[in-house]
Amino acid sequence: MKITVDSENINKRLDLFILESFFEDYLSITSLNLSRSKVQTLIERGQIKLNQKTTKPSYKLKKGDVVDFEIKKEEDIPLKPKNIPLDIVFEDDDLIVLNKQKGLICHPSAYNREDTLVNALLYHTDKLSDIEGKERQGIVHRLDVNTSGLMLVAKNNQSHTFLKKDIQNKKTVRKYLGICHGILEENEGIIEKPLVHYIKDTVKMKVSNEGLYALTKYRVIEKFKNSTFVELELKTGRTHQIRVHLSSINHPLIGDELYGSNGYKIGIFKNLKTEGQVLMSYYLSFTHPKTNEIMKFEIDKENYHPDLKKVLKLLRSEI
Repeated sequence: MKITVDSENINKRLDLFILESFFEDYLSITSLNLSRSKVQTLIERGQIKLNQKTTKPSYKLKKGDVVDFEIKKEEDIPLKPKNIPLDIVFEDDDLIVLNKQKGLICHPSAYNREDTLVNALLYHTDKLSDIEGKERQGIVHRLDVNTSGLMLVAKNNQSHTFLKKDIQNKKTVRKYLGICHGILEENEGIIEKPLVHYIKDTVKMKVSNEGLYALTKYRVIEKFKNSTFVELELKTGRTHQIRVHLSSINHPLIGDELYGSNGYKIGIFKNLKTEGQVLMSYYLSFTHPKTNEIMKFEIDKENYHPDLKKVLKLLRSEI
């Protein structure tokens, strides 16, 4: 995998560039201390090269530099079940609804094959769909590593196909709660902007007319002095969709350093620490693949993620 450095990344440290470009899917940029040191080790070992040469993690990038990163293929190594606690909200013979914790990546990567949701699910049950491969057993849809909340898991391929099709046909309702910087003027609205990878073959996304169609609905719940508590509903499911859409209208999520929250670390936010973006999947509605019953799940206020409760308490104390 090769990436040519563009003008937007001139003078950025090589290790930070790699973090933003490659690693966000399986290492938290903001909360896992190993992320940056792991990247630095890879650079020092020559597994990440610059212009075909080994260099220092602190190297300041120039326009036209070529970063070469070889991801080792380890798909043939069997995945090991691991006893990672799961908050199971509902389970039957066909599916699981769980409340995913922050810091847990959904499926394995080349450098994390033990501490993922799939490993936890394999420990919990021997019945998981594998229609999308061994690496993504049971995973019908993803949540970002530092997004908590409700998500669906399929226990067989028939259920997986049904649930996936309903998501694609926009029959499944997925709602999130987030707190963004700035005050949203309209109490309700739609963000309809196509999304594409920021740089080819990387995780980070950006708005582009060349991207895939993406639509997010929002509804303001509460306005504060310099921020907004908002409900967001996904009508499509692009990578980082909510995060990029809010950032694109200059309202990045609090704690989302990948998409611009660092520029708002003043005043009450100066010393605020969260485990990544303040975003939680709190409502999920879908049709059961066997019974055709409409299933509805919602996380109540008492069980909001601690980051969400902490930031709401802080903002309300400012009023």
